[in-house]
Amino acid sequence: MRKLCNVSKVFFSLKINSVKKVILFICFFSLSYGSFSQNLVLNEKEYFETPGLNVWVFNNEYNGMFFDEKTAGIELIHHGVRTVTGGAIRLQNTPEQWDLIPKMMSRKVDKANNTIEVALRYEEFNFDSKVIVKPKGKGFVIDVVLDKPIPKALEGKAGFNMEFIPTSYVESNYLVDGKAGTFPRYPASNTEIRPLTEKIPQFAGHTTFDDRGRNEFIATLPLESGKNFIFAPENPERTVKIQSDDLDVMLFDGRNLGQNGWFIARSILPSNKKGKVMSWYVEPNAIPNWKREPVIGFSQVGYMPDQKKVAVIELDKNDTVLNEASVFKLSADGKFVEKLKTTVKVWGNYLRYNYAQFDFSAVKEKGLYYIQYGDQKTNTFQIEDDVYSKIWHPTMDVWFPVQMDHMEVNEAYRVWHGKPFLDDCLQAPLNHEHFDGYKQGPTTDTKYKPLERIPGMSVGGWFDAGDFDIQTFSHVSVINSFVESWEAFKVTRDETYIDQKTQFVDIHRPDGQPDLLQQIEHGVLNLVAQVENIGHPVRGIVVPNLHQYHHLGDAATETDNLPYNPALKPYESNGVSSGTRDDRWAFTNRSSFLDYRTAGALASASRALKGYNDELSAKSLALAVKLTNEAIEIEKKAKPDNSPMSRWGKGSDMIATLQLFLSTKEEQYKKSFLDKIWKLLDENLEFNMNPALLALPAMDDDYKVKLRAYVIKYKVKTDKENAENPYGVPVVKRGWGGSSQVINWASTNYYIHQTYPDLMDKESVYQGLNYILGCHPYSNLSFVNAVGNRSKKVAYGGNRADFTTIAGGVVPGLIFLKPDYLENKDDWPFFWGENECIIDGGAWYVFLANAVNDLAKEK
Repeated sequence: MRKLCNVSKVFFSLKINSVKKVILFICFFSLSYGSFSQNLVLNEKEYFETPGLNVWVFNNEYNGMFFDEKTAGIELIHHGVRTVTGGAIRLQNTPEQWDLIPKMMSRKVDKANNTIEVALRYEEFNFDSKVIVKPKGKGFVIDVVLDKPIPKALEGKAGFNMEFIPTSYVESNYLVDGKAGTFPRYPASNTEIRPLTEKIPQFAGHTTFDDRGRNEFIATLPLESGKNFIFAPENPERTVKIQSDDLDVMLFDGRNLGQNGWFIARSILPSNKKGKVMSWYVEPNAIPNWKREPVIGFSQVGYMPDQKKVAVIELDKNDTVLNEASVFKLSADGKFVEKLKTTVKVWGNYLRYNYAQFDFSAVKEKGLYYIQYGDQKTNTFQIEDDVYSKIWHPTMDVWFPVQMDHMEVNEAYRVWHGKPFLDDCLQAPLNHEHFDGYKQGPTTDTKYKPLERIPGMSVGGWFDAGDFDIQTFSHVSVINSFVESWEAFKVTRDETYIDQKTQFVDIHRPDGQPDLLQQIEHGVLNLVAQVENIGHPVRGIVVPNLHQYHHLGDAATETDNLPYNPALKPYESNGVSSGTRDDRWAFTNRSSFLDYRTAGALASASRALKGYNDELSAKSLALAVKLTNEAIEIEKKAKPDNSPMSRWGKGSDMIATLQLFLSTKEEQYKKSFLDKIWKLLDENLEFNMNPALLALPAMDDDYKVKLRAYVIKYKVKTDKENAENPYGVPVVKRGWGGSSQVINWASTNYYIHQTYPDLMDKESVYQGLNYILGCHPYSNLSFVNAVGNRSKKVAYGGNRADFTTIAGGVVPGLIFLKPDYLENKDDWPFFWGENECIIDGGAWYVFLANAVNDLAKEK
């Protein structure tokens, strides 16, 4: 009897729990239905929209060079934030960046039937599919249609995926068929090992997984599976419902394979079927009458008293511009008091938002301030005479030392990385298509055989960006810019200990030498090593395996640091060499373009290094002359070339001869420069203006007068282009952010102002810097890590898996996603186009910051 009572209690308890689950499930569905807003409509920009929600259907395509950049397929802009991407037919549960992507064959927008249809193809498998999206109720339906059944090789593999960015969903809940779960903050779901024969090959036979020779791969398993999902029901801005009548929907965590993975909803397409094989109903919650909060763009560093001060206010297209805004100042008693209240000027529409401008230039008193617009209040900023004086210090003190290749880099209690790539490099194999744009042609153009070791290369250079390769053209740009900073401003700051002999760097430790000269030396050492050991500058030096390329952490562990020895087995070592072929490869096909550009950098460096490292200075100049002469001979034998790279490299000979003239004062180089510069300015004014201005101090008055006419044309052209946006700077629309373009535009304006102050005022220089420091679209964060009151919290550096930054790095900024969206995420570091700091961008920023400080001295 007692036992029977216990059984009854258990049964009754189970019934109550089941009822609770049903009630919970109904409540969440009711909550969702109750809060969903008006129906989606297909707008003139060819995407579906309602307040709080945009649904893109392949407005942006997958990239054939970098494959899955998480910027393509069916995507959601959910209450102003892009949270979902990659809605497409995919061949893996959790696709990685370099997995195969579908090619969009066609895109049909049918306004009469309110549908968008895309045709997708996997050429490798002769597999075609159609994805059709149509609004229904408060959401939309996704149908997958096949004209033929799935190929046998893709059965159980081809499926429809939608990817949800983890930072919008971690620590939120989900419901699957009424059962509650939690999106994990860190991946800890199940995986299994499968034989390599079952794996869909990745791009060009590369692999992101080091299986240690075991011929296997990791397959992710689902967190959950069911017919009805609700994501983030407790967060109305992120709630999304997915319903599938026939096929199970599985939820995966892509971070098990790569830290840049997303949460993925996926249904496997059925085998042996054609016609409509899958149908999802997707209903993202749209808060009724939702409006995006205004973003007040301003400089996070602050302003100088007499500087022009204009905040740009970014508004939802359904918002109304307020008449006035105010500036408040911190008073002596610790309270903020209103110092200015003035009219807000309507600017108009740009892309998807409306804009207004708030000019508070009348505020000149030094102190601490904030701006208030309606209910929006900015963080505080300064008005001081020397507000820009230190803004470049983190870039030179921290970021560039951390980027130094072949060096152990220490900072106080922390070792940023050990001595990497002491194993030199190998000659890249012939006719090889690599990743990240690297290719080796049918010849090596060197004395080395494919995969033969190239000695003497473990010296100097910087990691190009967030990965650990050496890109020669980036080095050229950095060296040229650093020399400009040295010659224009004599930047003598010393906060870094650099010992080339022991290959050791210590941050925040002065060593009696200007850091700028030491960095120039470090870059030149690698260029000289290329010319002396390889025979000419090379496209770049990069790891051979894709599973190395995505390496995160200490660069010294990307290889075993032992030279490759083909006599040993893989992973075998004799203590001085290794049978593991992990040494970086040099991609060595020669071009006159790179010879000229490297010659220009070495010639300019020879001037800066004179008196600091005379031996390296003399060697740099001699090699610059040698490379220039050899490039001339190469061009004589070259076939006509109208490729994009050739067009981009046009004028490289002019740059080499300019730098050689500035270093040698020889008339032959001056004549060569003058023979080329005017035609190049006629062909591409903006691209060639900077070298034309650099030549000014060494030229006569006739040159100055002639160049003035080009400067006038340049200003008219750029003013017209920049007037198209409310920030008055060159905003580029592409998949790599435009911070560098703005910095270089402002730096060119500085050079113009120095010689033609009547044509270009210094405000155009400040304007470019203030854009980088926070007066830009999307947010008002400073794009320079750790500079300004509020700056980027994450960036795409070697430490990106830790969701942090390296101080002083300059992020690319805002990418453009068609048709109307600018984005720079600060919660997801893995968007390289938005967040990857590059060495030339850092060097250009150092120049601009010093240029602004130079202008501050003007009366």
